[in-house]
Amino acid sequence: MVQDGISSEGPSVPAGRSGGPSASVGDGGFSGSAGPGFGPPSGGFGGGFGASHGQAPATAPGWAGAGTLPPPPTAPPGGHGGPGGSAGQGEARPLQALVVGLLNLSCLGLGYVLLRQWIGAAVCWAATAALLLLALPADADGVPAGVLVGYGAVLLAAAADGARRGLRARLSLGVTARRLALPLAVVLLAAPAGATVAYGAAREEAREEAFQQSLLARLGTADALVKAKEGVRFDLAERDYRTALDTYERVALDHPGSRAAKLVPERMDAYFASVSAPYTEKKYCEAVDPLAHLRSLPDSVDEGVLGDRADGLDDPLARSLYECGAAELGREATGSAHASFTQLASLFPKSEYIAKVERLVGDDLRKAAAPLGDGSAPDPCATTERVRKQRDDVAGLKGYALAGPVADAARAVQKGAFSCGTKQFRDGDYSEAVTSMDRYAKDYPNSPEAAHARTISIAAQIADHEPAAGKKLPSATAPGGSRMPMVVSNDGKESVELLYTGPVTGRITLEACGTCENYGQFRDVIDPDAKPCGGPSSKYPKATLRLPAGTYHFLQRRAGGGFAVAGETKTSKASIEPGYTYTNCLYVTTGR
Repeated sequence: MVQDGISSEGPSVPAGRSGGPSASVGDGGFSGSAGPGFGPPSGGFGGGFGASHGQAPATAPGWAGAGTLPPPPTAPPGGHGGPGGSAGQGEARPLQALVVGLLNLSCLGLGYVLLRQWIGAAVCWAATAALLLLALPADADGVPAGVLVGYGAVLLAAAADGARRGLRARLSLGVTARRLALPLAVVLLAAPAGATVAYGAAREEAREEAFQQSLLARLGTADALVKAKEGVRFDLAERDYRTALDTYERVALDHPGSRAAKLVPERMDAYFASVSAPYTEKKYCEAVDPLAHLRSLPDSVDEGVLGDRADGLDDPLARSLYECGAAELGREATGSAHASFTQLASLFPKSEYIAKVERLVGDDLRKAAAPLGDGSAPDPCATTERVRKQRDDVAGLKGYALAGPVADAARAVQKGAFSCGTKQFRDGDYSEAVTSMDRYAKDYPNSPEAAHARTISIAAQIADHEPAAGKKLPSATAPGGSRMPMVVSNDGKESVELLYTGPVTGRITLEACGTCENYGQFRDVIDPDAKPCGGPSSKYPKATLRLPAGTYHFLQRRAGGGFAVAGETKTSKASIEPGYTYTNCLYVTTGR
């Protein structure tokens, strides 16, 4: 009988005989020998060259017991193998099942192809194609985890199903193919593994590219900030400038090997060019703050990022401060000009621009004071105040040798102050003239004009009540010739001040008369015969004036007290002629 694909050995057949079966190995498994191999001892994969069903001829030679019918061979397990080698169930072949399962794990459904299970193969191909469509090209995010889990489940299911189907399937393969099947299945496992590694590398590359692009995007955002602030006043743009600068620094320091970091030097050059643009355009006042900002960067920006870009900014900043101050000074904006010059002296005390400032400021102050010195100022009051303020500002400048121009301006201001008071007197602005001349006498007590200023003030006080007294400016010198005495007495209960102006101008103060009474209706009731200044002259406080001949205006003014109203005044006029002695008695009357 036939067993394990090998014919039973009967009586030998004579050489040359034909027609009888020879003792040959059937083609019924991965191995032609019984025993260990892919197939179990009970037969090969289905369909080989085993004995076919039916009866052998009764006289078939080669079988034992010639002349009798041999026993029929046992039927192959599972019956005839179909085209796919899986019709019917043979004995279990674990190694064959392993091969088919491993081939299905190759992602190409090759186990199904070997079994000729085209539907299963198509499912594997579709799943792999779908995965490729979703995964390629590789990006930083990779394939969604759900897709990977689903695809893995499909592969495992295909492998399990392939192994199940291949366990008892009969496969028609050549000897070489059978020998290479298992190694090929193992090698093909490298395909998904290699694809996974390659995809991982591509994904990492995509991640790196995405990261590089994000850094470049940060640079782009910073570049846009810098570009948008070109032409904008620095104090309004400083915040965005500093934001951009911080971005450049962080990219360079945190990611030194990145493509973006390699672009930072170029961006820093552009940053400096943008911020310092006002200086390049000779807008010196606008350039001061930006240049000061750039000059301060070594204190806050990493040296490796900043480089030597902040070097050499001293001269541009010093020049900007000088030019800005000079421009403001030319527009009489001395406050802003001096602020620039003060900053210049503070930052660059040894700069060549210090001497330029001294010449510029000194000449400007002398020019402003010149109209006061030569008396050509059309409005000496306004000019005096302007030059006085400018002189004080210049005197307050630290770090400059400006004592000479300040002293010259001070003399001009003194002269202008006196001119201001005299002009106010001539213009009839008597109260202003009083203020100006009193201030002059106080500020310059040792001036030769101090006494004259006081006489002008007295005349202006009289003229403020009696305009006729202001027709002529009091003389700076007293006239010569004889003088007539005028005895002035005070028949009043309060002290009295008497101001006079004429050929000479002055004032005297008479003390209160302790025994005197005010005159008026109440006094008349008590003493109807009482007359002002009617008592003996010895009882009244008195003073003697010696006046050159001429017309005089008097102003009697006394402090308030009793029934008197504070600040009560009385004006009078008198002519003084040579050879006479005059008396003048002052008294107070109340309302009737």
